[in-house]
Amino acid sequence: MDTEFSRLGIGPELVEGISAMGYRSPTPIQEQAIPAVLDHRDLIACAQTGTGKTAAFLLPIIDVITQYRPRVEGSIRALVVVPTRELALQIDQQLQGMAYYTPVSSMPVYGGSDAASFDQQKAALTTGTEVIVATPGKLLSHLNLGYVPTQGLDFLVLDEADRMLDMGFIDDIQRIITFLPKDRQTLMFSATMAPQIRQLAKQVLHDPVEITIALSKPAEGVDQRAYVVYAPQKRPLLEHILADDDAKCILVFAGRKSEVKELARYLKKKGHEVAAMHSDLEQEERENVMLDFRNRKLRILVATDVVSRGIDIDDIDLVVNYDVPRDPEDYVHRVGRTARAARKGTAITFVSDQDMREFGRIERLIEREVPKAGVPRDLGPVPAYTPGERGRKRNGARPGSDRGRKGGGGRRRR
Repeated sequence: MDTEFSRLGIGPELVEGISAMGYRSPTPIQEQAIPAVLDHRDLIACAQTGTGKTAAFLLPIIDVITQYRPRVEGSIRALVVVPTRELALQIDQQLQGMAYYTPVSSMPVYGGSDAASFDQQKAALTTGTEVIVATPGKLLSHLNLGYVPTQGLDFLVLDEADRMLDMGFIDDIQRIITFLPKDRQTLMFSATMAPQIRQLAKQVLHDPVEITIALSKPAEGVDQRAYVVYAPQKRPLLEHILADDDAKCILVFAGRKSEVKELARYLKKKGHEVAAMHSDLEQEERENVMLDFRNRKLRILVATDVVSRGIDIDDIDLVVNYDVPRDPEDYVHRVGRTARAARKGTAITFVSDQDMREFGRIERLIEREVPKAGVPRDLGPVPAYTPGERGRKRNGARPGSDRGRKGGGGRRRR
């Protein structure tokens, strides 16, 4: 089967698998990364979710494992380290699809599991499973017990390295590396190239190929809007939007676990089919929530940013940023959950008087001003949008006053 992927050096069995998954032509990062990996080069890539980076490392790894005998029988061939359980499961599922016509086996390894799951993970780690996709803490637990065969490891992948460092996994990663052979190929993927990432790259990579894929702006199919409000107006505004919008699949992002839980409870009391997704849930609970959301048993999923890079659902109609994300790039990840696969979608952000400076940073990143929508009159007055300031009070009237309102709560101008 002659395809653009086969021209990159990918073997026919693997090409057949990815063709069955709908892969037609490689993305820019795949075009650059796949030949480099097949050429046995270490790699550091700056790329966002949605650029095709997962396939950029999985495809050549599967191809090498399929084509070449292991250096050590029964040893793990590739180790993919990721920050969250959701991402580990997602990558493992993608690998199973791509490797369907090959003999390559894989297993996700993550925390929060029961004794039976731990035993299943141990069995996979000790019986020659070729690819392990793991979170740092749980992987290190298994490594410390001394039964993980890593002497024949060919590949180490650090995916979303910036997020792992933000979550405090740097010590775990450095400890994991001490268990691995020095004669290996290391691939690092990160959304940013902060100094800490550069320092880690110097420690673990040898003469790497460097690839930078520019941050993808929100897709053209996304209708982006913002409502400038005071914090107490957010819940009634969300209720108004949910009642007025016919979206069947809605993802609401809140900044803190406590807010996610409270908001989900509030919406449930209002009669909505809703569930919360956050790090306090057990893995089985998370999987059940995601399954219900995919199967449309739930209309609304309220989540922290743990979902923004880990969810893999193509037909989300509406994304609501209940809180403005602290990192502008997280806005792109959140908004990128809708209008996927050339579909249309809507992304709404609630900008409080305390969030204006952060939202201004987002607008500069995406190189456009997000239209400010009018707030319903019955919610009261709203603040003027002043993106250069934070928590401005001089012109910011509070609910109950007529100051700060112009044209019935319409769009604010600087």
